[in-house]
Amino acid sequence: MPDIQYLLFLQNFRNSTNNLLTPFMEWISLFAVTHLILIPAFVYWVVHKKSGLYTLTSYYLCCGVNAIVKLTACIYRPWIRDARVVPAGDAIRTATGYSFPSGHTSTAGPIYGGLAVSARKRLPWISIICLIALLLTGFSRNYLGVHTPQDVAVGMIESALSLFLVAKTFHYLEENPEKENLFLAGMFVFGWLAIIYITFKPYPMTYINGVLLVDPQKMMNDGYGDTALLIAFPVARFCEKKWVRFQAAGLSFKGILTGIIGLVPMWLMTDFMKAPLDQALGSHWGHFMFNFILVLYTIVLFPIYVRLLWGESEPGSEL
Repeated sequence: MPDIQYLLFLQNFRNSTNNLLTPFMEWISLFAVTHLILIPAFVYWVVHKKSGLYTLTSYYLCCGVNAIVKLTACIYRPWIRDARVVPAGDAIRTATGYSFPSGHTSTAGPIYGGLAVSARKRLPWISIICLIALLLTGFSRNYLGVHTPQDVAVGMIESALSLFLVAKTFHYLEENPEKENLFLAGMFVFGWLAIIYITFKPYPMTYINGVLLVDPQKMMNDGYGDTALLIAFPVARFCEKKWVRFQAAGLSFKGILTGIIGLVPMWLMTDFMKAPLDQALGSHWGHFMFNFILVLYTIVLFPIYVRLLWGESEPGSEL
């Protein structure tokens, strides 16, 4: 098959170059699903509230939808489809479960894409860097042998659709701000319906030599975490626009320092909070609460501190 042949070509290149590029590809993949989220959070708090909110909203929507698509398609990883595919490094350990669409791409896509859209007029060089980083992230998933080209392509399509839909929604709400609560309520209900769907839908139970190829319960961990974004964001956004209404701190020394202060606990939460929550609540709800807390912190809790320092936004200025 052409997709497998492409992965084997990249695999042969890795082997012939003694994995020269593998550490970089592993890093850019890991960064997309760990600390990349810090950038739009900083933009939201410090640089431009609307641009940051646009990127964050697109990210939450895309990740939630990707989880639903992935747990509906239930397509196995390339090395399950063809034993000749051998992922690079420890990718076979970290890239578990279903393959389609690429979660890394649908995470990086709305963030890099949202930043590129926001910066395209005033800072086009940032847009170029973001687009290059997005393409590299998608390519890294092929290079490491953990995703087929179609996995990455559909992740890109999901990202583009999310950016488009959120942009159109923001434009509509600028003219009809009284309708925002309806959109938030719809997203909240959709998130809970997604939780119910991924919990009770049937999954393939394929065994090889008595071993289950992919455990649906493990795959539902990420599903719960990603669909939590669809539930947490409406709650956080409603609270922020009703009671906080902060203004971005600005790119002064004090403003940048404010943003850095906010990023430190967010970085620590990203690195250390998930395991204790999984242990306390179980993996499904631990993943759910991890993202729920992270969204609340980003959208409403740290902005309370920003408002204490910088004051309140003008009414209606959020979108």
